[in-house]
Amino acid sequence: MHLTAATALLAGVVSSGHAMDIDERLSLGGTLAAGGQCQDGSGTFALAEDEVMPFNDTCRGGMPIQFELSFRPSERDELFVAVGYAIDNGLNEVSPFMLAPWAADLEDDVKDINGRNRDALLQAWYKHTFTLGETAELGTTFGIIDSTVYLDENAYANDEYTQFMNEAFVNAGGYSLPSYDAGAAFELAFGSWQIKAVALNIGENDDGHNYNFWGGQIGYQADTGLGEGNYRALITGTSKAFDRPRLEWGMDDETLDALDEVEAPAGAFEKTNLIGYGVSLDQAIGEHLGAFLRLSWSEDKDILEYRAHYTGGLDLGGTLWGRESDNIGLAYGYLEGGDLGLNRTHVAEAYYRLAFNDYLALTADLQYMSDHYDQGDTIEGWIFGMRAVAAF
Repeated sequence: MHLTAATALLAGVVSSGHAMDIDERLSLGGTLAAGGQCQDGSGTFALAEDEVMPFNDTCRGGMPIQFELSFRPSERDELFVAVGYAIDNGLNEVSPFMLAPWAADLEDDVKDINGRNRDALLQAWYKHTFTLGETAELGTTFGIIDSTVYLDENAYANDEYTQFMNEAFVNAGGYSLPSYDAGAAFELAFGSWQIKAVALNIGENDDGHNYNFWGGQIGYQADTGLGEGNYRALITGTSKAFDRPRLEWGMDDETLDALDEVEAPAGAFEKTNLIGYGVSLDQAIGEHLGAFLRLSWSEDKDILEYRAHYTGGLDLGGTLWGRESDNIGLAYGYLEGGDLGLNRTHVAEAYYRLAFNDYLALTADLQYMSDHYDQGDTIEGWIFGMRAVAAF
């Protein structure tokens, strides 16, 4: 889809939106988004074994649609359901870059979710909040949940529909945060502190194995002369369900990179778990400026493409130029490669979000990415995008 065609599609989607509180207990909400992106770059990449493709300058589009239903039978109880549909996969389907240009739930993401043979149903959970004294509360959630709702949040870099589009600035990949599967979440809030714990059972990973995920986070909110700041530290892990080549077999790196589990002899792989840890920080600086910083590391450099993620950026409020609801986002990331052939990735993104009202916004987005491989190959290029979102 060319960018002009995508823009026309966006205009069709952006129609009148409004909040839909059916009554005091029942509400319906949703997000209708459409995005078009064009890539322009250089380099070659491996499409399949012994098949090398040049960088393809092309344009693609995608349109995710999500609806949410919330029922609150009491002030401390909530039933929540979210479903998602999408048309096309945008550049994510053809991009040679390791990072997805748009981290939205596109067509392939909402089909056969986690190998469960389940389409569209993203979340379905029940939450009850307990009062613990005068200043503390404990929220308990059970059902089909999304770990990114509870872990690695950030005020300026956490929403692919209203903030940055590139996945590097939505969540840190080193945590391998799963979404849309059975689990539980616990949120303890007391004063300026918050402690969260999440556990999920995931249908299958890329190796085809069922696994358990867990994550814990401690956060502190400070309100200083600069403004409000949030400081979070987290750690995540999984059960042993990820295939790791047995290094004691004495195979060199080239052989390991080419090894296919289906063709590998019995015992060539061993099961291991994934561990990630890091921080997510955001800080308001006066009335018009905000800053964020994410640092994360993984101990599994021989399984994951990246062993470390370092990202940060700024948010400029539109009050600086008389557009209170608009904002500009600027971000840069350096991702250190693991032992799978990718040495490092540089990624930068800038966007301007033009808000028409509380419900409708149009974003112009520009990204630069470069993937540097151990053998000296480099893929680099620019991605130009437009995104329209109607939220109600």
